Amino acid sequence: MRPAPAWPHRTAEGHHLLDLAGHRNNVGATAPDHLGAGAFNIWGNSFPAGELPSGRPVLVDGVPFDLPVCGAAAPDNVRADGQFIEVAPARYDWLYVLAAAERRVEDEIAFHFTDGSVDFEPLRLSDFWAAPAVFGESAAVVTEVMHYPLHVQADVPAMLWCQRVPVTRRAVLRAARLPRNPAVHVFAATLREAGLDMAGVADLESAEG
Repeated sequence: MRPAPAWPHRTAEGHHLLDLAGHRNNVGATAPDHLGAGAFNIWGNSFPAGELPSGRPVLVDGVPFDLPVCGAAAPDNVRADGQFIEVAPARYDWLYVLAAAERRVEDEIAFHFTDGSVDFEPLRLSDFWAAPAVFGESAAVVTEVMHYPLHVQADVPAMLWCQRVPVTRRAVLRAARLPRNPAVHVFAATLREAGLDMAGVADLESAEG
């Protein structure tokens, strides 16, 4: 397991952690005593909840995320079905996601702006089965086991990726719409405000470490 380091219970300046609670619709991580609840893919595989940094803020690539509690047999991720996710209106540079896919996925996220414009930007995610990243993502978590509906399989890792999607329009963003693609699973998402100095975030991370 390679979890992202813990993040203090506050938000780094310039980052907006999206509230996905009302959009979660899939159980992607399970505890050993609830294996049958897993539904990440059609075969009922799931991440081992004990190897995810669930229920607490985490930092990946200098970006803070708020991960839900996993392993309670309750929805812990958003399986993409066109969900319209409202955000704090502001100008942003990037949408970061902690996500994974059933096989590799290339799709689009729609960004809706306060001036009425809509941009479609590429969302590319690698497979959650252990393999190198196809689209250059960072591995946020590499588990040691894979959960099946009836057993725990050792030495079959699952991958949770950190990917980013550009917000290219210099306008105020008000919402993001996920694609209608059941192979896309988003566990957490964070927007980075335009012009944020990532060196400052690195300094803050070093101070917390």
